Amino acid sequence: MRIVAGKYKGRRLLAPEGGDVRPTSDRARQALFNVLEHASFSPPLEGAAVVDVCAGTGAMGLEALSRGARKVTFVDMDPAALGVVRKNAGTLGQALAVTMLRLDASKLPPPPRIAECPAAILFVDPPYGAGIAAPILLSLSGRGWAGPESLIVLETSSADTFEPPRGYTLVDQRRYGAAMVSFLKVSA
Repeated sequence: MRIVAGKYKGRRLLAPEGGDVRPTSDRARQALFNVLEHASFSPPLEGAAVVDVCAGTGAMGLEALSRGARKVTFVDMDPAALGVVRKNAGTLGQALAVTMLRLDASKLPPPPRIAECPAAILFVDPPYGAGIAAPILLSLSGRGWAGPESLIVLETSSADTFEPPRGYTLVDQRRYGAAMVSFLKVSA
């Protein structure tokens, strides 16, 4: 797994040991960021504050940093995953541009000031089949992590049915192999 574009293009990323983490493929990440860079509904990535929820390896947030994001807050329950994110950020020389929080994404507290929320872009990649996408989305909007100007990029299994919860509008949806990526806005 590598950073696919930007100032860290080609740099390798570590993944946690075992099969608990399912990183977004390089090809899907490239396609997803092409949408972010060209879609009228996407806020600018340059200088953005980003949140990467269920971060795993941190590939989405680190890709955003490589492409111009100013700061990324990583949220995950697994200390091993956060340790890998810390190592990956350090290898890229971005340790000061990241914040790591060990939190249950479906029961978030209000964001700390360092997270600079509501964030411009939030990546949400919960475990497939866990049924926690909607609770995470409601937690993000209900606690101030996401707002009407935010874009939420949700990855779910293409085999799962996803309906945006109340308060969210689906603005686009793309299938990348086994992944379904939904682009959502918080309804004003």
